[in-house]
Amino acid sequence: MKGLTWKHGLLTVGAFVLVWIAVQSTGVAPGLALKSFVEGSVGGPAAWRQTLREMTPLLVTGTAVFLALRAGLFNIGADGQLVVGACTATAVAMRVPGLAGIVAGCAAAVVAGAVWASPAAWIKAYKGGHEVISTIMLNNIAGFLTVWLVTGPMKDPSQQSPTTKLIDKGSFIPSVVDQPPFRMNLALIMGLIVVALLAVFLKKTVSGFEVAATGANPTAAKAAGVDVRRVTVWAMAVSGGLAGLAGAFLSLGFEHRFYADFSPGYGFDGLGVALLAGGSPWGLVPASFLFAVISAGTSSVDLLGVPKGMNGILLGLIIIVFATVRYRRAGVAVD
Repeated sequence: MKGLTWKHGLLTVGAFVLVWIAVQSTGVAPGLALKSFVEGSVGGPAAWRQTLREMTPLLVTGTAVFLALRAGLFNIGADGQLVVGACTATAVAMRVPGLAGIVAGCAAAVVAGAVWASPAAWIKAYKGGHEVISTIMLNNIAGFLTVWLVTGPMKDPSQQSPTTKLIDKGSFIPSVVDQPPFRMNLALIMGLIVVALLAVFLKKTVSGFEVAATGANPTAAKAAGVDVRRVTVWAMAVSGGLAGLAGAFLSLGFEHRFYADFSPGYGFDGLGVALLAGGSPWGLVPASFLFAVISAGTSSVDLLGVPKGMNGILLGLIIIVFATVRYRRAGVAVD
């Protein structure tokens, strides 16, 4: 492949060696860990069910971050927007049962995520404040706020742990395939539709062109008549809305309630998914699947005594190798 050199092969081999050393240091045979990894991620119907479950929020948060990146924004706040969206969707579904609860819950989650991202967008567009700082702060506020809600006003009094009541079964996002132990939730299909809509938006619409132009060169975009401030606010708000939708999918499709520490970091992993996707929104599908395989596989390996933190090592190495190859190609193109 053009742009690939022996150095990239060496870098990939080095990454595998680092993982091997890390696993060996835990006292678990790397061969046994690899076998458990494969069995836990793609080794059977139950493993596939878990992998597709993990893929759903990663796909949608990746879409959210991807859109922001195309507008030149680093939406580090996707995790907070997801949490706020999940909490809002749960609150709505607890009061509106049935299909209406699903629709209203998802819509409310989108609005909540967009509202939560808007202050960072406004600060970026009109005051020049960096969105990374403001979204990180909003993540913390979202965490404190939702924990307070599930330990106080929204807490299920019959439970010791900080959690809400289960939502009505009629408000569960249903499965499109349900043949135990395999199951695939409709939320994943909805996530794929979101990716398709984003691809059409970016490729076929004037607004999509304005987003890309703003992200590529805001000065040139402004000279061409694009309202850069409006695009910045709009793109970040929509990005937040998509992250909120990911929270609704997680709450209504899988957990069926909201609780403290709801997200293990799906919003942050969404940044990795978006970076790994490269320049095409369709790349979000394989990227989120890869992240999901690693998440499900390392959960299985964790049972052998290998820390779950191996997940972060694997993902970090993959992103480093990918970024090196990508920027090498960019350098070749420039040369």
